[in-house]
Amino acid sequence: MAVTIAEITKLRNLTQAGLMDCKKALIETDGDIEAAVEILRKKGQAVAAKREDRQAAEGHVVAKVCECGKFGAVLSLKCETDFVAKNAGFVALAEQIIDAAVKAQVKTLDELKALTIDGRTVADLIVEETGKTGEKTEIGDYITVEAPSVAVYNHFNHKLSTIVGFNLEGVDPQVGREVAMQIASMNPAAVDRDHVPASVIESEKAVAIEKTKQEQVWKAVEHALKKAGLNPNHFDTDDHISSNITKGWITEDEAAKGREIIKTVSEEKSANLPAAMIENITKGRLNKFFKESCLMEQSFIQDEKITVGEFLGKTQKGLVAVDFARVNLNQD
Repeated sequence: MAVTIAEITKLRNLTQAGLMDCKKALIETDGDIEAAVEILRKKGQAVAAKREDRQAAEGHVVAKVCECGKFGAVLSLKCETDFVAKNAGFVALAEQIIDAAVKAQVKTLDELKALTIDGRTVADLIVEETGKTGEKTEIGDYITVEAPSVAVYNHFNHKLSTIVGFNLEGVDPQVGREVAMQIASMNPAAVDRDHVPASVIESEKAVAIEKTKQEQVWKAVEHALKKAGLNPNHFDTDDHISSNITKGWITEDEAAKGREIIKTVSEEKSANLPAAMIENITKGRLNKFFKESCLMEQSFIQDEKITVGEFLGKTQKGLVAVDFARVNLNQD
């Protein structure tokens, strides 16, 4: 049967599907709008199934706080291309989902998918969006923070958003925003050193110990090479030694002599490294890691003479950050 432009437009307004898809659905259902809506929804499910193996690497990231100011969430709604990520309908869906989520104070991804918006679940809305855009659509991240005060920061490109919780109520919104921006910019690993996982500390400690040992051994090698009249810069790696022979910067005899010094001195020094010194240097490296990686110990980006912790303390006595989340679709 023939369908009118008015019918197509009505169906398009209801579903946001393409004009040709709306026309085909109406023809298939003899102009039955409700049946056409159902067909388009099923079409969305079919498209979603076909796109299941595709990678959704683009999208829209947004963080918001509920009216009470004590619950916030950050969401990434993902798709395949930046073109779709900037589409008004896609952006509106992301904003609609996060608004409903913080209003209901939904705490898990499963609860979010089951959340109903205008009679349809979030899971269904996402399937329908796949049908509209022809691209795989999915929720990538959904992270919540609950605290006496919560603040968020959304980067202008909506590829990066952060959320931070504080231990006290009534935190100045600008203070909260600046700390949320700190998290966006400096990407801390934890709020403070007490919240750094033990496995991360052990890994950093092992790296610090190994690096310290290598440095101490190389210092001894450098001294021995210089004493033998050889330039240590020509012997920093075996490949470099071979390259320098080719270039004529060292002779074969000098190369052999240097390699023997490196082997002998390295073995002797490695066997006699002072444990106390290694431990002290390792502690220093770990402290540096904490200062760079823990939010409260990081230099405050607005005033690098103070830490984030000092900034918060000056703003409100006893104020500290207690939790945060950061979602970034771009590579850090």
